[in-house]
Amino acid sequence: MLMRTSGIRVVAYCQPVDMRKGYEGLSRLVRREMDQDVLSGTLFLFTNKRRNRAKVLYFDGTGLCVLSKRLERGRFAPLWKRRASGALSLTHAELELFLQGSELIGKMALSPPPLSKKQLAIGAQMCA
Repeated sequence: MLMRTSGIRVVAYCQPVDMRKGYEGLSRLVRREMDQDVLSGTLFLFTNKRRNRAKVLYFDGTGLCVLSKRLERGRFAPLWKRRASGALSLTHAELELFLQGSELIGKMALSPPPLSKKQLAIGAQMCA
């Protein structure tokens, strides 16, 4: 889907969204409801009530991009069942799984937490 994957934050909006929203409508949700900066480079994930459509909004450095997907069969994972509102942080790998239709997204952590420099062998040598 996207070329650069390391260090990219992914935040999912935990309420159904009207998929007629475009750049401005989704940007407004990011700023007002999620209290995030739409120009930060973070990928923002949105799904509709029927969970058969999803959109990803992100700023690529020159402008806003919207990626859209419609499942022909099945549904996306229900991101809002466990949370009344707010946002859910995902890894880039979890976003890819979500867009492929995985039901595990949002139910359990699928990726280990990121390592700090102290935990890495190289980082430990550099910090010493």
